[in-house]
This record gives sequence, C-alpha cells and structure tokens, in this order.
Amino acid sequence: MKILEITNYTKGGCGVGMRVLKESQLLADRGHKVTIFSTNKVKGSEELCLFEESQGKLKIKRFPARKLGGESYMHWSFEKEAINFKPDIIIVHVYRHLHTTKALNVAKKIGCKVFLVTHAPFGRENSRSFIANVLVRFYDRFIGRKRLKEFDKIITITKWELPYLRKLGIGSRNIEYIPNGISDEFFKPIKKIDKNKVDEIIYTGRISPIKNLQIISHALAFLNENGFLVKIKGPADKEYLKKIKRIAKENRLEKREIFIPESYNSIEQINELDRAGIFILPSISEGMPQTLVEAMSRGRIVIGSDNDGNKELIKDGKNGFLFNNGDYKHLAKVLEKIKGLSQKEIGYLQKNSRKTAEQFRWIEIIKKLESLLKID
Repeated sequence: MKILEITNYTKGGCGVGMRVLKESQLLADRGHKVTIFSTNKVKGSEELCLFEESQGKLKIKRFPARKLGGESYMHWSFEKEAINFKPDIIIVHVYRHLHTTKALNVAKKIGCKVFLVTHAPFGRENSRSFIANVLVRFYDRFIGRKRLKEFDKIITITKWELPYLRKLGIGSRNIEYIPNGISDEFFKPIKKIDKNKVDEIIYTGRISPIKNLQIISHALAFLNENGFLVKIKGPADKEYLKKIKRIAKENRLEKREIFIPESYNSIEQINELDRAGIFILPSISEGMPQTLVEAMSRGRIVIGSDNDGNKELIKDGKNGFLFNNGDYKHLAKVLEKIKGLSQKEIGYLQKNSRKTAEQFRWIEIIKKLESLLKID
C-alpha cells in the first residue's frame, strides 16, 4: 500500500513529528511504500533542514513554508507532488491547520482515502491569547464542523478528545483511538528507586513556555530547597530558557537546577530517567504527553499538573501524583509527600507506573493502525 503522511515538522522537538516518523518507519518496515511530506523548518529553531531525506525504506520530502501565526500555523504547498505520488491513503496530522484542508482536496482529486490524526488540540484556552481563542471558536463552528465530516476516519491520540469531537457532530463510528506509541527499548527491566534518592527530579522534553517549568523553582523556593536536585533537559526556546534561568537565580537555586538545552536520543533519555527518582511535567496543557509515558515505562515516580493529557495517564496516588495546574504551593506539598514515602509505597508506584505504560507499546499500536488502513 502507498501511504502519504503529512505533518508540519519532521525535525526539532516536536511530539507530532516524532509520532509521524516512528509510525511511518514501522509501516515501511511492514512492506508499505511510505513517504512523509513536511515543511523544511526545524521546530523551536530558525534553522532549516534538507528538502529530501531517506531513513531506511522511508522517504521524507520537505517544502518551504511561511509562518502565518503562532509556532506551527503555516502556509506550504505540496498538492502537485502529492497528486503525482498517487497514494492509496493519506494520513494527515493536526486539526485546524491549512495542510489538512489541502490533503482533503488532494484525496478528492485522486480518489483515495484520507484520515486525520487530531493530536488533541482541544481544551487549550489557557495557553492561547484572547484573539487566538476567538479564531479557534470561529473555525470550529463554521469550518471545522464541516471539514471533519469529510475525512474517512478521525484518529484521536487520547480518550479525552471524544466529547469535543461529538460536540462538533462526529459520530463514534467515524472515530478511532490510536495513541502515540513507546519504543520497546523503554521496556527493559526497570531500576528500583532507593527511598533515599527520591529527591532527584528530571524533566525531559521541549523547554518552552507551555511547559510552565518556572513553577518548579517557585515550589523549591517555597520549600526552602529541601534537598531536591532538578535537571531540565531538551531542545529549548532561547528566550524562555533565559527566563527560567533568571527565576532560578532569583530563588537562589543555581546549584539546585541544571539546564541542558540540547536534544537527546532515546538511550540518553533512558539513562537520564533511570538516574532520577522523580519525573515532572508541569505543563499548562498537554495532548498525549509522550515524555510522561516514557518516564512511566521506566517506573519513575511521576508528577503532573492536572491538565487533560496528564489526568488521562496519572491516577493520583496510584501510579503517580497530580497537582493543581499552576499552583506551586500544591506542587511543593506533593514533593514533600514523596519525600515521606516508604520503600514499599515507592515500589507500589513504580509497578503501577510501568503497568500504565505497557498499553502504549508501538508494536501493538502499529498493528491497530495497519488493521484500520486495510478496511475497504
């Protein structure tokens, strides 16, 4: 089967791009002819990447793009090349973007199926400006409601998206739940967390404003440090990195917070997670937080703000802990609680954390997707 996947980014710290790359690689390995179309922009950077690239059997073709607003809303043209490719199916990623409408137009011209993977864009009012929220509501009511019904299938990566889609008139029969996957390497035997080392905290992922990482400094300052050591690692928004470094310095936490603004591979990430006792994700909003699932696969004690994405994965007190979004005092209380856990309680959390992550193994998820693609 010839499959065309379309997304904005295939370089940089982009969760959507990571899913598209892994999904496409696995489909190519299973005998399908897969090509990805994306822009040549690197997310979180002003850099540009190669227009064409091969990764084993997978082909990537990139196009110049012009940003129209925000970090990912762009105009780029790929229709002619998509028609020439003549895919049997198009999988287009991220709702409310111009390239999704273009994918629909291509599918109509060549008579192929087209699936939309939404990537959980709903319920993010707190992370948008007033004008952006007005535009989103306008799009959903007058454009999205009609466009969504034109796709052969809507694929959600979370369960919490379902009520939003139903409000937009999409029936359950047209929706499939296929979350992002986690590679097998994350599921090697986990390391036991020693009770005396739960004060080592790590965050891995994009260092950007929506992650609300400054709240960690405020919580530690409220605790008067309390012995915690924090490592924050990942590709960084330069201005935001300056801001959180400044806040750490103002709170006299320069020696307690380590910032490493660079990308990492999966082996490095596993090693970093295994050295820590706690993984934290204090984001204002999340879709399906990939780094959180990866931390759970390593059996870490996870802490997350109570946004929709984190709440779907973390069951407070059973496989991790939640704190009120944006509330550094509540986060401080959670950290104090973890410091007081017994070795038995830590083992209980580790076991349940790993068990939650097991359902996201890529091997099972790609089987479900391939089965869906073969539906006549």
